[in-house]
Amino acid sequence: MAKLAQTSIKYVVRAKFFAKGVVEKPDIIGALFGQTEGLLGPELDLRELQRTGKIGRIDVVNIKVDKGKTTGEIIIPSSLGSTESALIAAAIETIERIGPCDAEIKVEALEDLRTIKRKYVTERAKELLSQLLSQVPDLNVLTEEILQAVRAGEITEYRGLPAGPDVATSEEVIFVEGRADVINLLKHGVKNAIAIGGTSISDEVVNLSKEKIVTVFLDGDRGGDLILKELQDMGAEIDYVARAPPGKEVEELTKKEVFKALRDRLPVNKKEVEISSPKEEKKEQPKQQSNKQEKQQQKQKASKQQKEELPEEVKELVNKQLEEILGSRAAAIFDENLQLLGRVPVKELANALKQIEKAYVVVTDGEVTSALLKVAESKGVKVIASTKKIPIKSRKIILIQG
Repeated sequence: MAKLAQTSIKYVVRAKFFAKGVVEKPDIIGALFGQTEGLLGPELDLRELQRTGKIGRIDVVNIKVDKGKTTGEIIIPSSLGSTESALIAAAIETIERIGPCDAEIKVEALEDLRTIKRKYVTERAKELLSQLLSQVPDLNVLTEEILQAVRAGEITEYRGLPAGPDVATSEEVIFVEGRADVINLLKHGVKNAIAIGGTSISDEVVNLSKEKIVTVFLDGDRGGDLILKELQDMGAEIDYVARAPPGKEVEELTKKEVFKALRDRLPVNKKEVEISSPKEEKKEQPKQQSNKQEKQQQKQKASKQQKEELPEEVKELVNKQLEEILGSRAAAIFDENLQLLGRVPVKELANALKQIEKAYVVVTDGEVTSALLKVAESKGVKVIASTKKIPIKSRKIILIQG
């Protein structure tokens, strides 16, 4: 007998039989071929169909004998059309005897294997698509990861110490403990940090502190206190101290935590900085401020006065926007009701302001130039906040450096 190729099966006839006596598989197969012979004509004769491979091997399964009666299942695979397969299924129900016993055959189902496969394919496709969609990252997350990777690659050396690219040119620098701290700050857009090497403070660090406005960014543990004490003992000139949240290190802070800590930095009293080494006798210091400290205090006072003039809701908006646009090279424009009027690339900000009426607050991730300031003043802008250093002044506009 020919065996039906699995690839050609279209339908499967499933039937159950009941015999009033003990019968075996050969008896059942014999009944199927013998009692349907000639019933549907030569073209649908089971023996001929099996010989030509149009039906497959007939299986009889789950045969059970109980109290002298036999039950089981019959499975007939078919590559015929749906009509012919249905005729075969109906034909086997006409069988009344199996072997020497009275019997009954009842077709349970005529299954379309393509429908079954189609259902499987559909369900499996849904599962695979769900897995695929769960792997697709949010565009904002992807963009931030790329920006962080680029920023982290900007780490350089300054006077032999790991540093951000802006340390050499910036008026202000941030002292952190190690290279990992510098990398984390770079990821979040802070490019003027330099690693001082923990408690092993070099003369280069001390000299740099006398040339720049210095913020020491300490870990939130006792180690941070030791570093500050060592800097003071070495005679470093420290202007501000910022601290990570208790129990956290600078290298593990999120962007929000970094900027909150830097915003909350506290000025260091000059007397706290000028602590002599234990090996030296403490000397009287003239009660006068260095030019650098005077300049810094003037900037701090002016900035404080400007911020005090702003309503609280404007301060909150500015602080939030400075964090959101950092690294985006974009600018956001708001009206006096603090409603967003639009976002534009920083290079198009001046032209955008010329076309927008009633602009009140501008927050930008770009430089505040004289040309931009002139346009903003002519359009009645009251506040400009930038993530960059603002080297110019205005009598009409409050300038805030993030």
